Amino acid sequence: MATNTPITVAHGDGIGPEIMDATLHILKEAGARIDIETIEIGEKVYLRGNPTGIEPSAWESLRRTKVFLKAPITTPQGGGYKSLNVTTRKTLGLYANVRPCVAYHPYVDTLHPNMDVVIVRENEEDLYAGIEHRQTDEVYQCLKLITRPGCERIVRYAFEYARAYNRKKVTCFTKDNIMKFTDGLFHKVFDEIAAEYPDIENEHWIVDIGAAKLADTPEAFDVVVMPNLYGDILSDVAAQIAGSVGLAGSANIGAGYAMFEAIHGSAPRRANQNLANPSGLLLGAVMMLVHINQPDIAERVHNAWLKTIEDGIHTYDIYAEGKSKQKVGTKEFAQAVVARLGQTPEKLKAVKYSSASRKDLTQFAKARTPDKKELVGVDVFIDWSKGTAAELGAILEPLSGDCLKLGMISNRGVEVWPEGFPDTLTCDHWRARFMARTEGTPVSHKAIVDLLGRISEAGLDFIKTENLCTFNGKPGFSDRTS
Repeated sequence: MATNTPITVAHGDGIGPEIMDATLHILKEAGARIDIETIEIGEKVYLRGNPTGIEPSAWESLRRTKVFLKAPITTPQGGGYKSLNVTTRKTLGLYANVRPCVAYHPYVDTLHPNMDVVIVRENEEDLYAGIEHRQTDEVYQCLKLITRPGCERIVRYAFEYARAYNRKKVTCFTKDNIMKFTDGLFHKVFDEIAAEYPDIENEHWIVDIGAAKLADTPEAFDVVVMPNLYGDILSDVAAQIAGSVGLAGSANIGAGYAMFEAIHGSAPRRANQNLANPSGLLLGAVMMLVHINQPDIAERVHNAWLKTIEDGIHTYDIYAEGKSKQKVGTKEFAQAVVARLGQTPEKLKAVKYSSASRKDLTQFAKARTPDKKELVGVDVFIDWSKGTAAELGAILEPLSGDCLKLGMISNRGVEVWPEGFPDTLTCDHWRARFMARTEGTPVSHKAIVDLLGRISEAGLDFIKTENLCTFNGKPGFSDRTS
């Protein structure tokens, strides 16, 4: 006899409790073999003075079950409150966000009746590392961090997902024509790993034209893997053009933990009115059932849901005269799905699930010999609003010292000294690049510290430094105009 799998459930805020009740009712009637531990998260926890929105006891439940079915929450407006989604993903190491975006033509309006795209989004790095600073009166900074291990893990996950679900192609979106090091690394790792999957077609698109193609011709894509920010934006776009964000569920997968949810928010204006569509959360729960090796129940629930959609039993958000047959509330929709358990759709494509294949992707990591790193210069960022680039250059150049030489000054990423254009907009945030006076000669940390001492003594406010290094002789920094 199969044993039950413990899961942690949070009912959330706004419409969350209603759609969670509907989802759990369907799972129970379908025979899901689960034991539920309920935790409280979200707005009430925030307002009790916990800036994370989750209590320590809730973490204890998650550590026990390792599976989290989460309804949407409300984050109070104003500063001091952290995103619970981001906190959970980082704390539990949920590196892969998986969002299937499927059209249900002709029962749900869409311009793309054949759309069936899965967005695989890196979930922990990129600008979502959340490292931000106000550096001057006029300039704010957000650091974009991309790591090789992070790239390897998410790209390999995308190819393993494609293989497990009989997908034919994996596409990578980046902006590496501009961000040549960060997005460049993601693209490079994609090409390396794609070569290990000759049975799966691969391609790369620059994200802006790729996004345009996705919005116009989503049928051209199958599985799309992206860094965090692009994936966050384009998974919502993909879900909406498929028919409705309200129909999309998502999985957040890590090595030891997993979280499943709808991709939409808590919609407090629709709360407690028996209006909300539980489909996004239900389809997230279907992904959970596959993850915990209950593909039979996942298949039973998903096909009953498809039959309900096909029969025209729709909530207000997707109801359309001439296509829908009955407008129902949250509870009634759940009852309609339950009534169809054991049935399969006649026109929509029925689903078939097999047991989840969970590979330890760290086993694929290849030993690498670290590149030889040499310090060759430093970028010094200065808060200064007392004159022109030429005047700042005249102050900085004599401070270079014996080992370093001022090579250029830029403002907002544009070189303004010694070359420059007089009409370039500047602000109070300057980057001064000092390179080794003798090319090819390594620079010591002491030389940089001494330089900063001279800059400070000159009355200049340096706010940040970035060491400039070569790796195997190749520059590990952007050129002088970027």
